[in-house]
Amino acid sequence: MNYCEFVAALPNDTDNPNKHYHDKQYGFPISDDNELFGRLVLEINQAGLSWTLMLKKQQAFRAAFKNFDIDTVAAFDEADIERLLADAGIVRNRLKINAAIYNARQIKRLQQKYGSFKHWLDTNHPLDKAEWVKLFKKHFKFVGGEIVGEFLMSTGYLPGAHIESCPVYQEVLECHPKWAEVV
Repeated sequence: MNYCEFVAALPNDTDNPNKHYHDKQYGFPISDDNELFGRLVLEINQAGLSWTLMLKKQQAFRAAFKNFDIDTVAAFDEADIERLLADAGIVRNRLKINAAIYNARQIKRLQQKYGSFKHWLDTNHPLDKAEWVKLFKKHFKFVGGEIVGEFLMSTGYLPGAHIESCPVYQEVLECHPKWAEVV
């Protein structure tokens, strides 16, 4: 069995958080709406930066965005935006911060209509990447093809998180019987 190339290239004594993320999170389903929102926030903030940086800043993002609580973030005001812009622990980009707040409000609307953000995702699954991107752009801000694709791959709505020879591939595949419908 061979690990996915990026993770296989990491030295054993690295502090790089990608190995743990690869083995325990990447491609596995997330059932909690706040955690799904948190992953979306991280994917949006990764744009133009590295995923390793996002993993290293994940706890700072969790604290700054109040444990990714959708209701709390949806209620953020200008004072919260200024607080976030001053927080050196996160990516201080006004467009990304505004997108997180807007997207939390949109997720609340989806929750009202579908019961949960996860149920909205499940209701629309399976779609191919282009259809997902189109759907996300109707509802959310700062969601281009790469962001949507990585968010959906990382949460198991699109296949491709792991190569077939990776020891984690079969474990993830067992969580996603609908992958065969979108491959």
